[in-house]
Amino acid sequence: MDDNEASRIRAFGEILAEFDLDMIRVRVGDVEYELVRREANSAGPYSAAPAPPAAPPPVPAPGAPAAAPGPSARTLKVIAPVVGVFYRSASPGAEPFVSVGDRVSVGQPLCILEAMKLMNEITSDFAGIVTRILPENGELVRLNEELFWIEP
Repeated sequence: MDDNEASRIRAFGEILAEFDLDMIRVRVGDVEYELVRREANSAGPYSAAPAPPAAPPPVPAPGAPAAAPGPSARTLKVIAPVVGVFYRSASPGAEPFVSVGDRVSVGQPLCILEAMKLMNEITSDFAGIVTRILPENGELVRLNEELFWIEP
């Protein structure tokens, strides 16, 4: 690792700490860095390594059950505008904003993404029926990750 790369990783680590993130992934040219905050008893406050290249999708064994179907050509996708924790409802005991099969309208709240202690209400840009909710409640989602599939 050269000095330039080391200083770049240190800068990413400072961003990780400043915004109290558990993980950050950054692409610089053809190199992708993934920094993950570790527990206090680990080797350091964060670790960095170039992310492994994406593996090809697994080939199902003959006779194995089929995977969940992919989106149709008409499917509209709601994507995460920020990195944050995905919440399906406004509070832990409340009903979810939407469920699979619900009809939604433009501007209707779909979920909350908590980013840097701020609750960001994500609304629908589309009218239609929710066919899939991809992240689990409480899961950290990445920027531009698919959140909902909506069929018009």
